[in-house]
Amino acid sequence: MMKVGFIGLGQQGKYLAINLAEAGYDLMVYDVRREPLEEVARAGATIGASPLAVGEHAEVVAICVLNDAQLEAVVFGADGVLAAAAPGAVLVIHSTVEPASIAKIAKAAAALQIEVVDAPVSGGEAGAKGKTMSYMVGGGDEAVARCLPLFQTSGPSITRTGPTGSGIRAKLAHQLIVCINMLAAYEGMRLGREAGLPGDVLEKVVHEGAAQSRIADHWSRLSIRSATPVFYKDLQICLKFAHELGLSVPGAALAQQLLERIVP
Repeated sequence: MMKVGFIGLGQQGKYLAINLAEAGYDLMVYDVRREPLEEVARAGATIGASPLAVGEHAEVVAICVLNDAQLEAVVFGADGVLAAAAPGAVLVIHSTVEPASIAKIAKAAAALQIEVVDAPVSGGEAGAKGKTMSYMVGGGDEAVARCLPLFQTSGPSITRTGPTGSGIRAKLAHQLIVCINMLAAYEGMRLGREAGLPGDVLEKVVHEGAAQSRIADHWSRLSIRSATPVFYKDLQICLKFAHELGLSVPGAALAQQLLERIVP
């Protein structure tokens, strides 16, 4: 089986890695925390001592860290992936980060004959655990083809978005819509409840009308408040990127200001 590396075992990454291990891949994982490392090891993975060790081991290295600073550290650090990965390797970035970070890493990797595939995901911990994740994938045809079987261990929904860097652009657009949907659902559901409508009736009305959305459909059952800091970070990236494009996105700015209130 292919030698695979996985760095970043957070709420999503841990289960993405477990799915790879359970599928039989020769998997080496790394995280700064011991507990998720041991959990993935019980599923069959080997624990790497550093990102460099993962780079030495793997033909494909997937990274699912929280932010741009963590991503640059595990890629460019003295014990980072690029210090050890061999020519022909593929670096997969699942993290939601700035498009400029993807471009910077892709340029540095290309000089070493390493390809970058940006493949941000949607679905959260439940999607990773239930193998229902959605992938937005940017990269060259050959590199993406090598990665597809890996992605399929965690979900069937894989959308090719174009060349490297297009996946993260798609994810930012997606995340902006998710957060504004939460704002709309919060305000609409609150109005309906204050007007005396039972929650189940209100959700049925929304589901069967033009206001239907996945967020609204599951509103009473959503429990994602722990993800509020991630939504805030993602919207910060959306706002910065929109500014770089010369776009006004006031809905995104309002959703970010009200996140503590609107995230269920």
